[in-house]
Amino acid sequence: MKIIETYSHLNGLEFLIVHKPQLWEQIQNVISSVDADACKTKVSKEKGMVGKLLYSPIDMNISFKNLLSKEKWSESRVSYWVTKNEKLIRKTLTMDATEQKKEIEGAGELPIFSYNQTDFVKDRVAIEVQFGKYSFVAYDLFVKHLAFYIGDMIDVGIEILPMKTLQSQMSSGVAYYEGELYNVIRQGRGVPAVPLVILGIAP
Repeated sequence: MKIIETYSHLNGLEFLIVHKPQLWEQIQNVISSVDADACKTKVSKEKGMVGKLLYSPIDMNISFKNLLSKEKWSESRVSYWVTKNEKLIRKTLTMDATEQKKEIEGAGELPIFSYNQTDFVKDRVAIEVQFGKYSFVAYDLFVKHLAFYIGDMIDVGIEILPMKTLQSQMSSGVAYYEGELYNVIRQGRGVPAVPLVILGIAP
């Protein structure tokens, strides 16, 4: 695979180049090591594409997981407690999970446990490899990366997406770089409030 396009949100790429150059080089090497041809294994059953060989999101995800795991990228979770009281949520947002629960219970409200999980985190950088539906990308960008950033577990989030040229050779409904770039830019310069690098890849 190759990186075709790169978008830096809130200087995410500049941060990587200056502060984590070895990680940035590692990410580029992992992407270039993914064998696109080996991932073209899915026989389409969709109307208009019946019998056509497509790129398999499952195979691409497995390939990325194997390569990133070899480089010691691993899963991480941010745990937190929520409740129905808006003012209490605002008050506890920046606390650690133990303090959140204690504060919510102390106010006489019911604490509800929740968490965000990211597959690949290393040295305060998170990667999401996303070959899923459109809604998953929005969740990554506006919830996951943001939660890890606010929780002071990462300095930058990276989202790896297929270019439209690759997405057109996959199952329908898969998000693609150009569309998600539009969605991010439409929100304005400061939203989401987390440094990001959005990468568009293709064979």
